[in-house]
Amino acid sequence: MIGKLTGIVESLTLTTAIIDVGGVGYEVTLGARQLSALPPVGEPVTLSIDTHFREDGVRLYGFATEHERAWFRALQTVQGVGAKVALAVLGTLSAADLANAVALQDKNHVARAQGVGPKVAARIVAELKDKMPALAPAIAIGGGAPHPIAVLPEGLAARDAVSALTNLGYAHGEAAAAISTAIAAAGREAGAAELIRLGLKELAQ
Repeated sequence: MIGKLTGIVESLTLTTAIIDVGGVGYEVTLGARQLSALPPVGEPVTLSIDTHFREDGVRLYGFATEHERAWFRALQTVQGVGAKVALAVLGTLSAADLANAVALQDKNHVARAQGVGPKVAARIVAELKDKMPALAPAIAIGGGAPHPIAVLPEGLAARDAVSALTNLGYAHGEAAAAISTAIAAAGREAGAAELIRLGLKELAQ
């Protein structure tokens, strides 16, 4: 099972890249966003890989980060979503944008991806909501440092934003800290939706 490749970009097509690793060329399938983020041909690259075994051979799907790969796997747990659709979603939306869409239950944002209809988009945002905490790398596991406890400014938007993050399974302390940082960046007049978006981005770092 291949989990990561580090090598040289040898060639590119509209959907794949050949990565030369010690003289062996691995064909990796990538989404549009992932392809556009690759360095030029001849430059080194490291990709997180999800390996799929199929009747007609082995297919490697490449991502810039482990976080993207985790979302790719999670998307495929949704009914009606296979590797092709999952890659299309992540080829259109960043992991942070997808997390924001799931948190806000914004199926229309997910439906922007090619091949994703309204029904599939609705299932994606509904079924992934409970899996959000597992997809956030900011959550400490084991003996990690405790999350800071933030004192939030007064305001309904801030309270709603913290409530939304805690409903997704984040601890109140980390949710409050993330929203406090979001308020510092966006200002006290920012609405709940904007604070949730920035809060999720902060938690994903």
